[in-house]
Amino acid sequence: MNSPQTSEMASPDIDELMSLLNRLLENVATVVLGKPEVIKLAVVALLAEGHVLIEDVPGVGKTLLARALAASIDCTFRRVQFTPDLLPSDIIGSSVYNAASGEFIFKQGPIFANVILADEINRTTPRTQSALLEAMSDTQVSVEGKTYTLEPPFIVLATQNPYEFEGTYVLPESQLDRFMIRLRMGYPVRSEERRVLSTHRSGEPVETLRPVLMAEDVIHLQRAVRNVRVDDAIAEYLLDIVHATRKGEDLHVGVSTRGALTLYRAAQSLAFVSGRDYVVPDDVKSLAVPVLAHRVVGKSFLQAGEFGAAEAIIRDLVDRLRVPS
Repeated sequence: MNSPQTSEMASPDIDELMSLLNRLLENVATVVLGKPEVIKLAVVALLAEGHVLIEDVPGVGKTLLARALAASIDCTFRRVQFTPDLLPSDIIGSSVYNAASGEFIFKQGPIFANVILADEINRTTPRTQSALLEAMSDTQVSVEGKTYTLEPPFIVLATQNPYEFEGTYVLPESQLDRFMIRLRMGYPVRSEERRVLSTHRSGEPVETLRPVLMAEDVIHLQRAVRNVRVDDAIAEYLLDIVHATRKGEDLHVGVSTRGALTLYRAAQSLAFVSGRDYVVPDDVKSLAVPVLAHRVVGKSFLQAGEFGAAEAIIRDLVDRLRVPS
């Protein structure tokens, strides 16, 4: 495969941007088989400067998706395996005493990378999970009174096992709210699973994946997403959905203003990924469940993993609202 191409222009035109986007989607799809919608949502989050939470049973490709996306971009990548004994300093970093200079020097942790794979994030304690909060919200880290800015692009791709699995901790609501999109891989159809068997005869295909974009290319794409137009009627429709969650009889806690803004940015990104420079109602409608379901708390179910019930409630609310024409 050819080496990644970098745009020499300060602002690539739309044709160049779409070429970059398609190159990324196609590269990831070469190893994540039969999951075009899942790949699309992951890229939507990346271009909207958001983060992705991938929940499903072990062995269905959660980690593969994250690794394939990271391998497709020529940037720094760090994988953190979350375990019960992991400490916040293991993620952020810590000061180390330098005997030669007699001073403490800050040694950066794995959070100082462009793409972070937080593998099995719910196998560590909430205290360690919260070490990611500032980085995910503000792309910066504060340590011992000093603030360190994280270089763009920056995305956290976290995987988690279902809560009924042994040895898992519930992600706090504040942590869940930092993820733009929550998605599931699901089992592949039989024909695609047959392809998986064939492609793994000689090893793991993701190991041979080569980057097709530079970090600067991703930044150009992110800037283009922010220029996608959102009509006032679409914005009102989005707010109708958000406010419906706050009035819903089945929900104890509705979607926050941060959640509304996240849905807005995700809709811009989906429109761009779909080849448009404007948002349509279907962009908002199709994103309502993956963007909002993990942000609400129901009255008749616990937040500890009953996402299926939350998804059904959000889907029902959206179906009952009038779609702007």
